[in-house]
Amino acid sequence: MSPDLELAADRRLLGRTSTVERLADILRARITEGHFSPGERLAEDSIGRALGVSRNTLREAFRLLTHERLLVHELNRGVFVCKLTVDDLIDLYRVRMLVECGAVRALDGHPPETGDLAAAVAQGAEAMRASDWRALGTANILFHQGIAALAGSPRVDELMRGVLAELRLHFHSMADPRRFHEPYLERNREILSVIETGDGQAAERLLRKYLDDSEHQLVEAYRAAGD
Repeated sequence: MSPDLELAADRRLLGRTSTVERLADILRARITEGHFSPGERLAEDSIGRALGVSRNTLREAFRLLTHERLLVHELNRGVFVCKLTVDDLIDLYRVRMLVECGAVRALDGHPPETGDLAAAVAQGAEAMRASDWRALGTANILFHQGIAALAGSPRVDELMRGVLAELRLHFHSMADPRRFHEPYLERNREILSVIETGDGQAAERLLRKYLDDSEHQLVEAYRAAGD
């Protein structure tokens, strides 16, 4: 399905409360799901037509996402999905370490509600069976959104939506997405099983190693793609 047709399917989400914030949520979700690539130009006419919104509303949503470093406006050329640097990637993982590890560390022996985490793992397993590596990447991001949600803070949730949307832009640097994403599904299961016991310290150890390995792989792939 083309990006425009997929956006047209999102049109119903706007409903009667077609706000700039809701429109930005839809576009951010599409970036998180890997539908737009770094450097891709976003055509106002086709996106506005697909979603049934005015050009002014769309431009306001673009401005919000520009402040989040997901989009960039180039004078006389239009709006493009950001191309991020290795330094950006390293900084994203610095934030992830603070937020995600802090969220599981705070469990302190109390098993949390893990329905969203389990659903993300199941979604990842289904994507792997279908050899849909983009969907597997999306499931992985949803898993980590679920980890951040353990903090019980709407502000943390909002922060992590932006962080993980930025991170998705780095996934495009992976020459072999299967090789990158597939091993982490089993590691997600392992982390989930420990979280379900409420052992925050053990979950943090697993998660910290997970994030270290993931960062190393992405940095190496990003540098190789740049070369």
